[in-house]
Parts: sequence; structure tokens; C-alpha cells
Amino acid sequence: MIPASFDYIAPKSLAEVIRALADHGEDAKLIAGGQSLLPLMKLRLVNPGLLIDIGKISGLNGITQQDDKMVIGALATHYQIETSALLKTRCPLLCQTARAIGDVQVRNRGTIGGSLVHGDPAADLPAAVLALGGKLRINGPSGERFHDAEEFFLGPMTTAIKANEVLTEIHVPAAARRSGCAYLKAPQQASGFAVLGVAVALQTDSKGRCEDIGIGVTGLGEKPFRARAVEERLRGNKLSAKLIEASTALVSEGVDPLEDLNAAADYRAHLARIYAARAVQAAAKRLPGRAR
Repeated sequence: MIPASFDYIAPKSLAEVIRALADHGEDAKLIAGGQSLLPLMKLRLVNPGLLIDIGKISGLNGITQQDDKMVIGALATHYQIETSALLKTRCPLLCQTARAIGDVQVRNRGTIGGSLVHGDPAADLPAAVLALGGKLRINGPSGERFHDAEEFFLGPMTTAIKANEVLTEIHVPAAARRSGCAYLKAPQQASGFAVLGVAVALQTDSKGRCEDIGIGVTGLGEKPFRARAVEERLRGNKLSAKLIEASTALVSEGVDPLEDLNAAADYRAHLARIYAARAVQAAAKRLPGRAR
């Protein structure tokens, strides 16, 4: 199908983008990689009067380390994240997750910022950013603010960003010395979206006990979420197979599983338990000194 007619601008600065959003309000949409917005426009499910292309703004696609955190520009593509030598060393969970997205064409064009703001309940990167306890830097007419990733996703295709704001950076902690991670998913075969996906960031103490853990889940409910009940059962304990199985049984607690053509609700809940257990086990195996 062909989109409805629209105007197009390509500002060179963030200030220009924010002014354009203020002037046009809900009638304007930002576009970077276009992997989510353009299909919706072709189906005429979204009909913006103005497209604001932010792809030419410099400084929004970097991947750097600042002290103990990694800073990823919102325009960094999935391929950049997948292949970043810095992230492979200091935040490998993002690399693993980006590698699982769609196909190479999507990874070459899609951006981490676009994925997070679009808020698809089956997207991959939100699970990883949640597991890492990420913070999102958002710029708008009142300046900048930081938003916890855990409170950013509000519902299907709905996030906490305002119509006159722009996501500019994602901040996540750099990996600790005794840490392991994993992202596992059951993909929908045609699109590659997660029927169910689980990201785990695990840190242990000197005695091998779970010192801290983050578990992000996508595809299960109406929004990606952090499995706090599972984390609380695991934190402070050694990760035995029995404990992992008992703890990950709580992964769908308080969540109404989605039901669609890809999976019934009870099957999705079953997948969540299986993949959560496997992801925790995989992260544990990647701890320094553990057999692979």
C-alpha cells in the first residue's frame, strides 16, 4: 500500500527537532530507521502530516563508556550494537539481544531508540534494557530528564515519552567483574519478533551467591516488564537447578498473558517459565571461571 501524503523535514540539530515537534504537536512523527513507522504508514494505520527525520543529527549514534556506565546514542543501529567491540566487553547482553533481532536488513536500519519508543510488547531490546536497569535520557522544551526504563513502558505501543520530546541516550551499567548474561527467545517465524523472550543480567559475590540479578521479559504481556518476583527469590542465594526452577515459576505472576495466532495464553505462560529458567542457567554458565 501507499502512505497518505505528508510533509518531510530533516533538521540538523536537536533544538530544531524540538521546535518542530512543538509547532506541529500530534501531527508530527519522528523517523530514524523507519522499521516500525513506515509499515504502519503504508497500511494507513498512522497518518502523520509531518515526518521529522532525525537521522542527520550528529552525536546521537555513539557508543561510549562514562565511568561505570555505558552510554548508547538513540540512533545507534542494531548492527552497531551487535558488533560493538566495547559492548562485547563491557555490556555483552546488548550485543546478544541485538543479534537476535529480525534479519540483517532490519538490524542495519533499525535503531535502539526507535525500538524503545515504539513500545512493541514483543520487541527484543526493551527486555535487555530492563534487565540492565537502564535509564533513558529524554530531551524536550523544558530541557532534559532521565526516566527509569522500568517505568517507561506503559502498554501496547505506549511509552512515557511526550509528543514534544526526543529520546537521545540510553544509559546502562557496565558489566561487573563477576557477571554473566543471556538473552533467549522463541521467535515468531515470519517476523522474528519474540513470541516470548527473556533477558538476564547476573552478578555474583566472591562465594558464588547471586549478588544482583535483572530479568527482563518481552512477548508475555501487554508490555515488556521486569520479573521482580523471580529476582527476589534468587538474590542472595546460590543458583541451584532446584532454586532456579522454583523461582522462574513466578515469572508470569501478576501478568495477563497475551493470546493471539502465535500462542495461547497458557502456552505463553509455559514458555515464559521455560525460557526464564534457561536464560538464568545460561547467564550462570557465562560467569567467569564457569565451564561454557
